[in-house]
Amino acid sequence: MLEALKYRWVLTSVLFFGFLVFICSTASALDNGLARTPPMGWNSWNKFACDVSEKLIKETADAVVSSGMKDAGYVYIVIDDCWQVNRDPSGKIMADAQRFPSGMKALSEYIHSRGLKFGLYSDAGTATCQGRPGSHGYEEIDAKTYAEWGVDYLKYDWCHAENLKQQDAYAAMRDALAKSGREIVFSMCEWGTSRPWLWAEKVANLWRTTGDIQDCWDCQAGWGGMGWTLILDLQAGLEKHAGPGHWNDPDMLEVGNGGMTATEYKSHFSLWCLLASPLMAGNDIRNMTPEIKEILTNKEIIGLNQDALGTQGSKIRDDGNFEVWSKPLSDGSKGVILFNRDAQKTKMTLSWEELGFEKDKAATLRDLWLHRDLGEFGGGFSADVDPHGVVVLKVKQ
Repeated sequence: MLEALKYRWVLTSVLFFGFLVFICSTASALDNGLARTPPMGWNSWNKFACDVSEKLIKETADAVVSSGMKDAGYVYIVIDDCWQVNRDPSGKIMADAQRFPSGMKALSEYIHSRGLKFGLYSDAGTATCQGRPGSHGYEEIDAKTYAEWGVDYLKYDWCHAENLKQQDAYAAMRDALAKSGREIVFSMCEWGTSRPWLWAEKVANLWRTTGDIQDCWDCQAGWGGMGWTLILDLQAGLEKHAGPGHWNDPDMLEVGNGGMTATEYKSHFSLWCLLASPLMAGNDIRNMTPEIKEILTNKEIIGLNQDALGTQGSKIRDDGNFEVWSKPLSDGSKGVILFNRDAQKTKMTLSWEELGFEKDKAATLRDLWLHRDLGEFGGGFSADVDPHGVVVLKVKQ
């Protein structure tokens, strides 16, 4: 009897402790109500690096509106590194007065007047990647300052963070943003080094999964930068960690920066949309060619990215240079990409079974780049895919 009572007490204690752990972990999950679909906008770094200014940002905001980018869903205008120079005696971060003579609050108001949202960059370490003041030890004063300036989005890097633990450093800024009194999307940029997809859902709205993207097909820099196809390879298997309010981030778009062909840019953009990646354009919006504008503003491809179901696409077949990727959509259809990595045009096939559909039942297809209904097909579908190109379909049964 005594042993039975002891066992019952131990079991009750274990269950109660487990319940407390569940409650605490649930309570600590990030729930700021933001980024229910992947954020869309523009970031200064890929094209301009440190050459940022008030003039550039205003002109870019104007171009986002006039080009149709805003109507396509791009709303965040984010200034990356090099806008800040030092701190005042009270510890408040100061913008470069020569490059931003009107100040960040006035610039934020201008961006908001265009119907857009304003974003800034900082770093969890003592300095940013370009040696400007970081936020370590200043999290609360920085978050309060950003709120006062009307910031809507914070990209938070991981340079000069020696002896810091990612979970703790990023949680410190998460908590500071929560106290700031303003809704600010929190974008973690620690390059995937601590496998943030396993823990960052409680901390941020999005987290980088790899090193920096480069404007190339498959190049790799010694310091860790890589072409977009290499980044794509690292996304397979991460899809279960993404969803509304918390997204895997394979880095910003390189579309239009000149290092690839239009076909390669279409493939890059298509896969990023299917991955439910944040879509942060990184080109000079003021001087886009019609071809680049058409890629970035294709609302049917963007619709895959912004679908309300919030599911990240996954690779369902890998035949060497020939891959099939798919994503379930909220209307019961599937977004599908036939991706040809080869240097030759290739006929690729798709079966309804591999999409989870009935093999003997017809399905309707729409080509999202051609903006054309293709009709009904029984059992599957075949298409010629250009070298380094894609065919993007919406399949419904």
